[in-house]
Amino acid sequence: MVDHKRPITVLIVDDHPLIREGIEAVVGGYDDITVVGEASNGLEAIRLYRTTQPDVTLMDVQMPELNGLGAISSIMSEFPQARIAVLTTYRGDVRALQAIKAGARGYLLKSTLRHELIETIRALAAGKRCFPPEIAAELAAHMDQDGLTNREVQVLQNVAEGLSNKETALALAIGEDTVKGHLRNIMEKLEAHNRTHAVTIGIQRGIIDLPQ
Repeated sequence: MVDHKRPITVLIVDDHPLIREGIEAVVGGYDDITVVGEASNGLEAIRLYRTTQPDVTLMDVQMPELNGLGAISSIMSEFPQARIAVLTTYRGDVRALQAIKAGARGYLLKSTLRHELIETIRALAAGKRCFPPEIAAELAAHMDQDGLTNREVQVLQNVAEGLSNKETALALAIGEDTVKGHLRNIMEKLEAHNRTHAVTIGIQRGIIDLPQ
């Protein structure tokens, strides 16, 4: 539990300066909360956490150098009492779900930050978890729905990088018909209309990475 005689200390981790500035602007209107640090990637987050040991950390999941999942896992292994809320752009983000499994105690959509930010910070500081019911239900649904095999993830990543079925087959040393079969399964599992839609869903939910 946090000592309520002093402000709740918060560490903000996001690679977009505007998001960090927006959070700080909202928090700045409350006397019981103060920002003690900002980081733009997971490696900075770990270093800053060690030096500031904040009451609450707001952690983006998709960042350069080290993503939020890696940072959360590292912080939780060293500081099991850490109270971390995931920041994500997309509902049903697979990386956000993985972050929750790694120990995150809260979930915040960037589109609803202004409305839910302060409540979430206070809840986590009080030792509570903070998962909006609709988000929890949606994450659970996607966890069942998104169950792509490792091979299906590889196929989808190759499609995202612009490879044809034939090129994907060569890259993975499998038959072209096998690739087509994987794509059918992928589209069914993701409820995608076509391969482009499947790639879009895969990127949004953190199943695959953005093409370099």
